[in-house]
Amino acid sequence: MTLALLLQTAPGAASPGPMAALQSFLPMILIVVLFYFLLLAPMRKQQKKTREMLANLKKGDRVVTSGGIYGNVASIEDQIVWLKIADTVKVKVARSAITGVVTDGGDAPKE
Repeated sequence: MTLALLLQTAPGAASPGPMAALQSFLPMILIVVLFYFLLLAPMRKQQKKTREMLANLKKGDRVVTSGGIYGNVASIEDQIVWLKIADTVKVKVARSAITGVVTDGGDAPKE
């Protein structure tokens, strides 16, 4: 038999309809939806909480930085926060380096 005869469809065979195409894409669609709800939605929620925490920083808040430095906010500029870490020591850190506000009762960041 020749190649052309092998490639021909059988007589009377119908071409796949739109439902067959939908069925082939359905697993991929389900994976994308699952990926969104398990990974992207919680990540966006956490980013929103972090943005709100950074926007609500005020003088006197006790904070912890991403480097593990605990201090009190001495002053806030646009993207810079001055932290008082000792009686006579102030450090200049980026606002984005602050990872949490510390509660009065302990050293753990407030979520």
